[in-house]
Amino acid sequence: MTTIVVGAGIVGASAAYHLARKGEDVILVDKRFKGEATAAGAGIVCPWISKTDDPDWYRLARNGALYYPELMERLKQDGEEHVGFAFVGALGVNEEESELAAMEARAHQRKQDTPEVGEIKRLSYREAKALFPPLKEGLEAVYVEGAARLDGRLLRDALCRAAKKHGAQVVEGEACLVYEEEAICGVEVEGTVYEGDTVIAASGAWAKQLAESIGITIEVEPQKGQIAHIGMEGYDTSKWPVVLPQTSHYLVCFDDARVVIGATRETGSGFDYRLTAGGVYEVLDEGLRVAPGLSEGSLREVRIGFRPASKDLKPLLGRVKALKGLVIATGLGASGLTMGPYVGTLAAALAVGEEPPIDLAPYDPLRVKFFLNRASLLQLALFHVFFLKRWRTSENMPMPVAAPAVSISTSVNWPLRPGINSWWISSVIAYKKHKQSAKTAAFTPLPPIWRSPFNMRIPRIK
Repeated sequence: MTTIVVGAGIVGASAAYHLARKGEDVILVDKRFKGEATAAGAGIVCPWISKTDDPDWYRLARNGALYYPELMERLKQDGEEHVGFAFVGALGVNEEESELAAMEARAHQRKQDTPEVGEIKRLSYREAKALFPPLKEGLEAVYVEGAARLDGRLLRDALCRAAKKHGAQVVEGEACLVYEEEAICGVEVEGTVYEGDTVIAASGAWAKQLAESIGITIEVEPQKGQIAHIGMEGYDTSKWPVVLPQTSHYLVCFDDARVVIGATRETGSGFDYRLTAGGVYEVLDEGLRVAPGLSEGSLREVRIGFRPASKDLKPLLGRVKALKGLVIATGLGASGLTMGPYVGTLAAALAVGEEPPIDLAPYDPLRVKFFLNRASLLQLALFHVFFLKRWRTSENMPMPVAAPAVSISTSVNWPLRPGINSWWISSVIAYKKHKQSAKTAAFTPLPPIWRSPFNMRIPRIK
């Protein structure tokens, strides 16, 4: 059995490594696009004081954090020890007493079923500054012992090398899915076809284009992040804790007298691989506001990464039920290096037909919400009556197959029953097809790929 992994970011590299370690035949394909999130990311492992309260998100983040010691031990056995991973603790900082209290309460609550959170304590400004010397004067903190950091580039490269040691084949180039009879049977890279029983689409922000090449739409978009690396020559930063101001920004330190300040969250950026004056200013301003002692450091570089951001912050992870042989694993957003290695193990399990240790239903890669107003619903209903009836009676058009249940909401608080049947899907598909091309009375049967109950984005119909 051969598994092809598309994308050698943290998720894909982890999936390939764990499959190869099990003795499976693995082909890892990667284009090395500019702006890969793993290469740019800072690598903070501390979900313990996060404000995100979605239990499904937290489940993966928690499991991802807890998996790191086991992963480090496995990599050590394979001769890969230098990935920049270390438990350094975290300082949750804020100027508001109420925010500090809430942060401390979240940490204690999560420690109840996760003792690995470690020691939790309030620190005065002097105590916090002793741990992180550049800290702003007067800023107090909540200290959480069980926080770690790592270097995303080093970990990805270590996973890829270890996978190769266990027999994985690495191919460089852009992959296209090979599709036959409602099943994925491999990929094509630079004119060469590689056959496989299962393909794991783990190409991060580029996974959407990969899926759309065969008519599947997944809700993931690139979110640009600009991340500054500050050199603090003369300081030993190796044991400085992660600093989390309870915003979208952070500070994380590494062994080479380096402090990373991140990061912008530029939703809607597309793949705009440019440093911008506004982005660099935002990152430096936020970092120096919390740690003005960094102002004398040297600006070594500013990296750009495109996070694969989902609509609801939760990853897209699971099999595509209507299409045999395809597993999607993307959409980790800003939590990529926290969840990534663990998500890779889940994707690997799915690829070989194993039952994952947690319920993956909340992460269904084809989950979607439809936002339709009453006029849109009426248009679809009328189209169903006057057009689809003729279409279905064509001898070339089979009756639609059953569609999976999805959640529905409306923009005017007009609730519909949860679940959507095949007739609705058929109406929507036909309406979209009609809007694009049908201006005569003659209708062309839908191509086979669109007769499958794939997820599609449905815009507001005007």
